[in-house]
Amino acid sequence: MSDLKSVLQACPLLGGLPAAGFKEAEALARWRQFRAGESIYDKGSMQSSLCVIAEGTVRISSVNSEGREATLIIFGPSAWFGDTVFSPGTPRVYGATAHEDARVVELPGEGFRQLLARYPEAYPRALDLVSRRLWSAMSIIADDALRGIDARVGRRLLFLAQIQGHGDRYTQPVTFRLTREHIGNMMGMTRQGVHRVIKRFEREGLLKLEYGRITITNERVAGISERVA
Repeated sequence: MSDLKSVLQACPLLGGLPAAGFKEAEALARWRQFRAGESIYDKGSMQSSLCVIAEGTVRISSVNSEGREATLIIFGPSAWFGDTVFSPGTPRVYGATAHEDARVVELPGEGFRQLLARYPEAYPRALDLVSRRLWSAMSIIADDALRGIDARVGRRLLFLAQIQGHGDRYTQPVTFRLTREHIGNMMGMTRQGVHRVIKRFEREGLLKLEYGRITITNERVAGISERVA
């Protein structure tokens, strides 16, 4: 199992903290364990905290008034989530659920914000990552309106690579622990439509498809970028 210090140091959002800041973060943090399907927090809740995944995967989703769930993204180890951690007093925009058994490190929102105030040198890294997520979300909206199916799927894979691969630093292969059904749910497409595009990308050598997961290497990320530009 991952120890607290290594989990925090692997989180890209905390990458700008000095050694003293990490020690303070360790003192604030607590472990939380969730079973697959268990809610971590609900949409609309007022809790503000930053969560870092140590083990397992977490599904970020939204549910409409009829109870239909739309998956927005599935995060894996080292990823951070908590959409209101920078906006205290604002209700959660999305819900978070353990997609499979998950072990999470949680930092209280107020403590995290005070930590950044004491170590302002950490802000550029944090703001860069938040800005990248916003830019990616806006790009997805534009893709859905303007691009064909191949480009939509390809650019969604790039977005997942950026999220799981800590931005543009693809130093290791990036693996998504999700199925074609999950991707289809994220994009409002059928499994069959997603399958055709992904199999075509696989034949072109742009990704490696395995049961329940997709892997993209550094070179393949570049290939997808050229393919869907």
